[in-house]
Amino acid sequence: QVQLVESGGGLVQAGGSLRLSCAASGRTFSGYSVGWFRQAPGKERKFVGAIFWSGGSTYYLDSVKGRFTISRDHAKNTVALQMNSLKPEDTAVYYCAARRDNGLGYSASPSSYDHWGQGTQVTVSS
Repeated sequence: QVQLVESGGGLVQAGGSLRLSCAASGRTFSGYSVGWFRQAPGKERKFVGAIFWSGGSTYYLDSVKGRFTISRDHAKNTVALQMNSLKPEDTAVYYCAARRDNGLGYSASPSSYDHWGQGTQVTVSS
């Protein structure tokens, strides 16, 4: 069983940066893809990006391309979400999630992910 814990959220001014981390316990991320999602108050949980642990291919929501970067650290068994040039509309609770890599590509659907972290709040002030 994969257990995920996010860290690194907080309050930042528009234009600033934050780095979120997702740590796995119970097993490694090997054979999984890891996605980042966010959920603003009153809105649905939305895909932000994903990375395949094997190979490191990444995929992003169009509105975060060029600002957000997902990376993995094999030694620490963690996945990071580096967020630069933050905007007030990036404010949300951010979640990491993991799903087994089934060879069919990445998924932007929350229902495709089997394991979720507890979420971390990111607030961007204008």
